[in-house]
Amino acid sequence: MPAGWTTQRWTEVFLDQSAMFREAVAEADPTANVPSCPGWTFADLAVHIARFLETSLEYLRTGSTVQLKPPPAPVGASPIEYLDAQLADAAEVLPLVPGNRPTWTFSPAAPDLAWVWHRRIAHELDLRRWDAQAALRQLVVGDADLAADGIDEALGTLLAAKYTTDVPLRVSGTVIVRCTDVPESWHVRLAPGEVPDVRAAAPGEVADVEVDGEAQLIHYGLWGRLPLKSVGDEALLRAVRMDR
Repeated sequence: MPAGWTTQRWTEVFLDQSAMFREAVAEADPTANVPSCPGWTFADLAVHIARFLETSLEYLRTGSTVQLKPPPAPVGASPIEYLDAQLADAAEVLPLVPGNRPTWTFSPAAPDLAWVWHRRIAHELDLRRWDAQAALRQLVVGDADLAADGIDEALGTLLAAKYTTDVPLRVSGTVIVRCTDVPESWHVRLAPGEVPDVRAAAPGEVADVEVDGEAQLIHYGLWGRLPLKSVGDEALLRAVRMDR
């Protein structure tokens, strides 16, 4: 488990972010577009989070050690009703499951332990809260420590999952990501056919691509929400972005 983080802390993040997300979704026209999610409306955003939670929570409930099928599309309930049911379910389940409970997880770079889901749920709600608030032009400034943990998850966990389940990696090289407002930094080595190697960057270390900036700008930049301040190979930079 990352230093300074616990399942309780990620649960608190979930509760804060989900409350802001729910408020934004309730205020918006369900048919209005969400610019940071091309092709999605606010109704789509609500259903995405509800289905994401329904799927994720099943691993925490059951401790399944194999991948489960995603739930079927809801029938009858409105997007906001479906969302409310899953948010309430998550608020009940997350505090009850210990982080060291074995369960299937989604990345070859992550342990098969429940805390990986606690972390993923917290950061997915943060990202989608950003999407909803940005669409309404009501963005709330977040926390640098949370953003740094989001960067760590993106580079150290999700990058490996991306190249296992999505498209094959076709570039090789190194990337350094340095935050200017918190002490964290990362060195990423990419090579086709290998799990990305991620470690702390050493002071003064150089790489094929170097990214720096405030933690929040880097975090949302890795998700394609903001531009990244970088120097070096653009293909390598694209390779470390999540962009969804």
